[in-house]
Amino acid sequence: MKQIKLKGKDIFNGTRLLGPGHVLILDENGVVAGIVAESDAGEQVTELDGILCPGFVNTHCHLELSHMKGVIPEKTGLPDFLTRVMQLRNSNTADYNAMIDQAEQDMWDAGISAVGDICNGTATLVKKQQGRMYYHSFVECMGVADAGANSRYQYSMDVLAAFREIDDTRHRCSIVPHAPYSVSQTLFGLLGSTPANTPVCIHNQETPAENELFQTKTGDFLRFYEHFGMDVSAFQPTGTNSLEAYLPYFSPNKILLVHNTFTTEQDIRFAQQQPLETWWCLCPQANLYIENRLPDIPLFRELKCNITLGTDSLASNHRLSVWEEIKTIRHHFPEIPLEEILQWATFNGAKALGIQDTYGSFNTGNRPGVILINQESSRII
Repeated sequence: MKQIKLKGKDIFNGTRLLGPGHVLILDENGVVAGIVAESDAGEQVTELDGILCPGFVNTHCHLELSHMKGVIPEKTGLPDFLTRVMQLRNSNTADYNAMIDQAEQDMWDAGISAVGDICNGTATLVKKQQGRMYYHSFVECMGVADAGANSRYQYSMDVLAAFREIDDTRHRCSIVPHAPYSVSQTLFGLLGSTPANTPVCIHNQETPAENELFQTKTGDFLRFYEHFGMDVSAFQPTGTNSLEAYLPYFSPNKILLVHNTFTTEQDIRFAQQQPLETWWCLCPQANLYIENRLPDIPLFRELKCNITLGTDSLASNHRLSVWEEIKTIRHHFPEIPLEEILQWATFNGAKALGIQDTYGSFNTGNRPGVILINQESSRII
């Protein structure tokens, strides 16, 4: 079988930079055969100007919102952002499928190989059946009224059933809560007890109003509920931050906490004490777009959190590019080594989605895709 031999300025294997003088060898299908010293690689080695890296894993995306690019103003804060998403998500749908196609193409070209994608319906089902990229579809469930929990849950389970029909070699799916402020206690209980449902994910502490709601039942979310006629009379504040109120529903499981813009040290230590595997997904471009603030990334590093990266949606970002997220982190936190951030974007993301045996590293037998990083990131294989 024909071999592909690639040499860059350096090779990042999923966990570390190997230094110069190494050659990545793959078969003609893109399966990794090994990494060898240049002196052992033989002839027909292609030299490239940049770092060779496994394909990125985007652990948080909303492909179904691709038609909303540029529709919502920046820096409105999350409650106002959500209001506009709910009001406008069914507008501008003439080229809905074409916009999904273009968004996936842009992710592919920028080197993304696998995606954790939020779904509220089946809009992305046809795209995922094509099997070009790996997707984990997180079928999102929400409803603030306990009385409607069963019907909300059943609707999302029906959506989940549709996604389960996709070939599972390139796709998996699970049912997940949207956010602490949009899921009732009864619905949390149903979601937390769903069998064979892993990993789960949730939008976590993306705005100060979320913690305020759970601490004292005050703040901007009450205005949000009133605007849409949502009955939250049964909601009782816990006197804690939101994370402490819902996380025990999902023990034991694997959970991906997304955004974490206002997560505190107390929150992280609480999560680390729970009997579940916790991953923290950062979406810095979206955090700046919506709240004009970044999470305390040095705190997550100090407490040795499992970190992954996501892009969120084109409603809250200008591009679905993991490399752009990396550039943003490096701009604001130049002390964080590139090697570490690349691991968040590759191996960590693959492990969070449970696909590390195929994606996220250049381990022999994997087929992660190959990207070249210089000033930008671009797909090679």
